[in-house]
Amino acid sequence: MTGNFTQKDIFPTSQLEEADGEGHNGTDNPTMGEIIGRRFSRRGFLQGSLAVSAIAATVGPLALVSAERARAAGGSAFAFKEVEAGVDADHHVAEGYDANVLLRWGDALFADSPAFDPRNQTAEAQRRQFGYNNDYVGYIPLNGSSEHGLLVVNHEYTNPHLMFPGLVTIADGKIKQAPLSKAQVDIEMAAHGGTIVEIKKVDGKWQIMPDSQYNRRITATTEMQLTGPAAGHDRLKTSADATGTKVIGTMNNCAGGVTPWGTYIMAEENFHGYFSGKLPEGHKEAANYKRFGVPEGAYEWANFHGRFDLSKEPNEPNRYGWIVEVDAFDPHSVPKKRTALGRVKHEGAANIVSKDGRVVLYLGDDERFDYVYKFVTAGIYNATDRAANLDLLDDGTLYVAKFSEDGTLKWLPLTFGQGPLTAENGFASQADVLIETRRAADLLGATKMDRPEDIEPNAVNGKVYVMLTNNTKRKPEQIDSANPRADNAFGHIIEISEDDGVFSATSGKWEVLLKCGDPSVADIGASFSTDTTKNGWFGMPDNCSIDAAGRLWVATDGNSNKATGRTDGLWAVDTEGNARATSKLFYRVPVGAELCGPLFLPDDQTAFVAIQHPGDGGDDWSGHGRPSYYEDLSTRWPDFKPDMPVRPAVVVITKTGGGKIAV
Repeated sequence: MTGNFTQKDIFPTSQLEEADGEGHNGTDNPTMGEIIGRRFSRRGFLQGSLAVSAIAATVGPLALVSAERARAAGGSAFAFKEVEAGVDADHHVAEGYDANVLLRWGDALFADSPAFDPRNQTAEAQRRQFGYNNDYVGYIPLNGSSEHGLLVVNHEYTNPHLMFPGLVTIADGKIKQAPLSKAQVDIEMAAHGGTIVEIKKVDGKWQIMPDSQYNRRITATTEMQLTGPAAGHDRLKTSADATGTKVIGTMNNCAGGVTPWGTYIMAEENFHGYFSGKLPEGHKEAANYKRFGVPEGAYEWANFHGRFDLSKEPNEPNRYGWIVEVDAFDPHSVPKKRTALGRVKHEGAANIVSKDGRVVLYLGDDERFDYVYKFVTAGIYNATDRAANLDLLDDGTLYVAKFSEDGTLKWLPLTFGQGPLTAENGFASQADVLIETRRAADLLGATKMDRPEDIEPNAVNGKVYVMLTNNTKRKPEQIDSANPRADNAFGHIIEISEDDGVFSATSGKWEVLLKCGDPSVADIGASFSTDTTKNGWFGMPDNCSIDAAGRLWVATDGNSNKATGRTDGLWAVDTEGNARATSKLFYRVPVGAELCGPLFLPDDQTAFVAIQHPGDGGDDWSGHGRPSYYEDLSTRWPDFKPDMPVRPAVVVITKTGGGKIAV
């Protein structure tokens, strides 16, 4: 079957994760695009970091020159032979490096785990196996080791059309996905959540330890506790939980974090897709849910589990969209949803200890025209007393970012009783502010961003990097000569400098590091350096990682969209000196996949990447042309066996023969 369609047009879960909706922010707060435009039109287009946009637009294809020139001048911080961009059924890593699969969907995590049998799946088996669509990857060292520790992995969502045989049929030129059975829905719920697994480097090769006391699966049916200012509020109570403090499960865990005290953070993102049904007429949560797009109904869980049906449990959506903290060293601990960090479509919670001892977490709200946040703990991190840190995330101040045209930034506190966050605007307490974080940020006049995703602080250079994936809904009237991207299909990266280098500061400065896209196409207005090759440019920055040397690595989501002829991947991006804004392709994923969770261990000799939804794309190697589903897949990565479906997996990358990566 061929046709002019994309995978997201056919399968609901693909559509949900594409996040290509109009957005749900109805305010007239200025967009980041408008602010960038006004800022640089005021001070002159050829000043500051956007000057390279003019260069790229002028020289076109001549911009795609060899990165060897930058290295010869001592500019680039990265030394490796670049991968050639493209699309095929396999993954590819830079010459001189090994990329080996460590964990695949369905792999055994415990000594008694059943073997993976894709045609005879059960929820019980899945709860003992590695979950689906791995996203965030974190590492908690044991005894400070870079060769022995706990790997923590989020499982964001499921693609039933890739998971289950017999679900998709084609007849009379029409494609149809059959309704899921209760057994299949329960498998989906067991495949969500997260994994904690002990890993160790043995004879130079990484392996999991199935007998570890720490190994654990967390799923959409794991009992969790609500803590912090919103815990116990009436708006969080349901017929199953009269206390408003006990939640069953977590889902759509995208990026995440590891705290300085060794806990694992899971960020709940697109929770709206799991709810169906209608609220009772005139219900007080109607406006709240509309701001989040609830119900979206991409998943069929409400057919078998009443808590996902708004007509039966109208408060249930308020119990999702939080940051979840898990004590990875106690497999019997109850994960805690930390309400002090607000309720949005969370994309990660990267964190750092500020100079004043407080812990700062940076939080993106992944939707077009939504906001950038950070949370600063009230308490001080105690490096010698782990127990003293375990509830630090229950008390602190949540801020939202307001970017100004002059390049300054203010962090506005979302605190009940301050400014518009009062009873007159429908907030009776701090709990209301946190349950309706988006509306509170609207009223404060926060800056509307282009899908804020991963946000990473850099302990080496003191900067903060914000990944803004794209916003194809920006209209022509929002642009000017300095910001020629009404249809921002490729996204950009913002660099923040907090005042005095203090991450807990309430003000700072901002700059555009990169406007993404093909620099040889003048109309796109990309701003990669002229030493970036034809393989080095990328679009749709999503996750990022800072290695021990302070170097920036960027992962993409949707880079293959717009028929670019290339897949997503991992790019090394220079941020300093003459090489600033130079990018090089280090690793690329199979057709249909997204690159998630890049992680560099403290010794910079091992990197982990998560390959999500491989095969969720068509046969012409661009995500178009035909549907890809269990019986007719565009790739069977990583097993390449006719009896095995495509399987999301975590890949470990090391230098052949050992040594630091990209040095």
